Amino acid sequence: MRKWQSASIAVTAAAVMLLTACGQEPGGAGANAAQPAGQAEAAVPQDPGGGNGASGSTGAAQKAKPAGQLTIGDSEELGPVLTDSAGFTLYRFDKDTANPPKSACEGECVKAWPPVPAADVSSTSGIDAALLGEVTRSDGTKQLTVDGWPMYRYAKDTEPWQTNGQGVGGTWHAAAPDGKKAQPGSETGGEPAGSAPAGGSEAGADLPAISAAKDAELGEILRDAEGRTLYRFTKDSAWPMKSNCVGKCEELWKPARPVDLKDVEDIDPKLLTTFKRPDGSKQLTVDCWPLYWYTGDEKPGDTNGQGVGGTWFAVAPSGKLIKS
Repeated sequence: MRKWQSASIAVTAAAVMLLTACGQEPGGAGANAAQPAGQAEAAVPQDPGGGNGASGSTGAAQKAKPAGQLTIGDSEELGPVLTDSAGFTLYRFDKDTANPPKSACEGECVKAWPPVPAADVSSTSGIDAALLGEVTRSDGTKQLTVDGWPMYRYAKDTEPWQTNGQGVGGTWHAAAPDGKKAQPGSETGGEPAGSAPAGGSEAGADLPAISAAKDAELGEILRDAEGRTLYRFTKDSAWPMKSNCVGKCEELWKPARPVDLKDVEDIDPKLLTTFKRPDGSKQLTVDCWPLYWYTGDEKPGDTNGQGVGGTWFAVAPSGKLIKS
């Protein structure tokens, strides 16, 4: 038997073993149908009280959760919208003022429109940190402001990237990344969602399909041929291989596509395989975990997706999560 025939058989056998270990038969879809689950639990109550144009039965408002690292969602209707780390849309109220910052949403209003706390907030690419501020509410709590406008969530947004609060009462509007009212064609200050990274020291470099890069904070991290950092989602599963990032989630986190295993460096090719997503497309996995790149990374080497929502993390060449 020729040497190349032996190598081919060995690689095939390794692939069969890996697919079986991942809970998927070679060549089949396996148990990998993604569930239409959100990226996080609803950050606000689902049974809002009516106030300032909001409708619904009266219910006690939950304690507002911190926004974490702000991100940018891409709405087909509204264009770029400001979202919290879990993907929930942030809103502004026409009856508020930005100069000086002041909230007019009090009492029953906050049951439907929970104010976003000012603590534990950070920006990401495309969001100017200098625009972030706070206002002291009448109850003494601090509320996040963007360009002076107080920020709120909407109780009827029960899944990430919903914009059910848009236009309520003619006074509530999804916020754009610069604090203005979101609308098609508004500028974000970054690359359009879904665009490939451009620029940077490695732009145009002839990179392998998959390789490792040295990050000053995270150490060795996996990247694709475009220099984009690759991520794992903790709500996915490896047994069986399954992606829980679908719908709106997939607009921000793009599934990594299959690669030629002969064109990889710094990683054992045996760790890489693919599985079939619900739409029929194939996604690359490492150690059975689905891989993604983040539209919020503007240029090669960016790691703006690290820690987003407490569920997204860069990946080491071993396939393990990197939690900084």
